[in-house]
Amino acid sequence: MNSVSPSAAQYIGGVMQDELMENRRQQPMERQGSFGLRLPQTPDPSREAAGEPDEMDKLKAKLMSAWNNVKYGWTVKSKTSFNKISPVTVLGHSYLLNSEDEVERFRLAFVSRVWLTYRREFPQLEGSTWTTDCGWGCMLRSGQMLLAQGLLVHLMPRDWAWPDAQQLTDVDFEVFRPRSPARAGGVPIPSFGSPRGSNTPEKSLPSDQVAKCSQKKRPECARDRQAEPVHHKLVTWFGDQPPAPFGVHQLVEIGKSSGKKAGDWYGPSVVAHILRKAVAKTAVVHNLAVYVAQDCTVYKEDVLHLCDLSLSQTPPDPSSQAWKSVIILVPVRLGGEALNPSYIECVKNILKLECCIGIIGGKPKHSLYFIGFQDEQLLYLDPHYCQPVVDVTQVNFSLESFHCTSPKKMPFNRMDPSCTIGFYAKNKKDFESLCSAVSVALSSSKEKYPIFTFVEGQSQDYGLEGHSSNHSGSAAHILPPGKLGRSNNRRNSDEFVFL
Repeated sequence: MNSVSPSAAQYIGGVMQDELMENRRQQPMERQGSFGLRLPQTPDPSREAAGEPDEMDKLKAKLMSAWNNVKYGWTVKSKTSFNKISPVTVLGHSYLLNSEDEVERFRLAFVSRVWLTYRREFPQLEGSTWTTDCGWGCMLRSGQMLLAQGLLVHLMPRDWAWPDAQQLTDVDFEVFRPRSPARAGGVPIPSFGSPRGSNTPEKSLPSDQVAKCSQKKRPECARDRQAEPVHHKLVTWFGDQPPAPFGVHQLVEIGKSSGKKAGDWYGPSVVAHILRKAVAKTAVVHNLAVYVAQDCTVYKEDVLHLCDLSLSQTPPDPSSQAWKSVIILVPVRLGGEALNPSYIECVKNILKLECCIGIIGGKPKHSLYFIGFQDEQLLYLDPHYCQPVVDVTQVNFSLESFHCTSPKKMPFNRMDPSCTIGFYAKNKKDFESLCSAVSVALSSSKEKYPIFTFVEGQSQDYGLEGHSSNHSGSAAHILPPGKLGRSNNRRNSDEFVFL
């Protein structure tokens, strides 16, 4: 049994100590080509001083880009099976797929999530020769999806669904009854509706039921349609152009302060801090802050000082909102070399919460964005599909490549133990409810130590002077009393290889 206390992680300057160890351990490998061939290096001092890649770096980047574009530029279509007896949970909502109405709700909930994947042929990343993140940027893409979900909850109407999902072609999954005499009992789910321009009549439901469902959904559809300009604007923020505040260009630039560069491997905790800095840096999102937990601990007083605007205004501005909404990101490790099975029930209970916006992590060598589960399998969005870049500066650019129609699942026991869990609270009351609900979910673990904890007070009260979620001090920090003895059991929190 891999019993490891995740609360023993230590941060230095906003980056986990063991991540820095991993960076040093990986440095000798960085000059090895993706085909396993070691490329000779003849560094040019003048280029190194200017931060420019030399000729061998350019050749290496071109070879890797060409190989990864081929490797991830196509996909095998296969239907994922869901059973109609157990509920499917998606970010706090459950769907029992024993009726067409429930299947429709599940499809809309899944397809409405923003899907961000590898892209190719985008403007060159500054200081490199990369024009694609294919083969190395999957954790950045998973982090983008986590942030995008937080922004959807922050900006869109409650339970918003993308109205144009109805016009997509078939969704690749099927529903069957477990332990049926023959697997032929699995019946493919009908499509969302007729493809654009098709004259094929809908055959999903009898006409009277179609009318009934349409009447029930019409007010919601009108509200969702009115929110489409916001949906469009949100996607532009993740565009693959340098000015986009949450695009890969900006995230790579911010990552340099954590010792990362284009082409490097990113871990879930480093990405959490990159997302925090990206939101703090931009002015496009109003009334939102990002808090990253330290030592697997959420310090409530630190969140209060980050979100309560009255504490930072002298004198207070009565016209401003008193509380910022907050995205809380908690980097954790759920075991040693493999996922500790004792944490599975706890992860399920977290994904059942409406305040949860998902988990970024994956399976070994493969970053994923987890949004739900059914039985003993996780439901996820996969960034490992290389698509052409979309010019999001064009009016009415197509959103279709930013929404996935293929739900995928994987067993819990294949989940890498290193991950970052995300939550969202709109106001102070929601934050208090979040603390209570998440604490109950955490208590469901059979392990002695919870995945993470909420504590009263500020981080400085526990010996973490000079460092909080929105600062990046460079000094080492002392853990709260009682936690030091568990730190030796801690393994590297970001042992991912994304090729």
